[in-house]
Amino acid sequence: MDTKSLKIGTRGSPLALLQTEMVEGALKARLPDLQIERVVIRTTGDWKPEQGEKRLSEAEGGKGLFAREIELALLDRTIDCAVHSLKDMPSFLPEGLALDHMLERADPRDAFICHKVSSYMDLPQGAVVGTSSLRRQAFLLAKRPDLKIVPIRGNVQTRLAKLAEGQVDATYLAMAGLDRLGISGDFIHPVSMEDMLP
Repeated sequence: MDTKSLKIGTRGSPLALLQTEMVEGALKARLPDLQIERVVIRTTGDWKPEQGEKRLSEAEGGKGLFAREIELALLDRTIDCAVHSLKDMPSFLPEGLALDHMLERADPRDAFICHKVSSYMDLPQGAVVGTSSLRRQAFLLAKRPDLKIVPIRGNVQTRLAKLAEGQVDATYLAMAGLDRLGISGDFIHPVSMEDMLP
């Protein structure tokens, strides 16, 4: 790697690109002469969302669907480093890779996203909640075993579109991502950490 240039890998979603810009800004502030090339990598989860939903039973709840191609690009040195949401990373990285730096932590809470009610407790019996997160599923079903949980994947905009189209009655998103994208509205209900651990 040329010490004056850096290839940064990232997914192409609006949130991934925004977070990559934040990293690029932090690097340029410390190393103004650094030449940065952004390399957008489409992952299996990006180009085959239906495939991702079929593979949710795999270890990690399918988390590798959004990271595998980025990991491979790092291992074959197509890129020097990558920016990726930690929540979408598998618990274990392939040998030869390491987590090196993190952005300053943003709001760690989840948000309940629903146009009809402000809490999952107020959803009607048998309502459909879209989430692929095993953690979120466990918290929901422990308190509302009547809810129907369906897998939902994709970037923030894709998930909001599925909600607007009526494919689900509610979903969950990370407050950090919503805040970074500047998305707000009365359909976003932050969840206390007592109700759902982030």
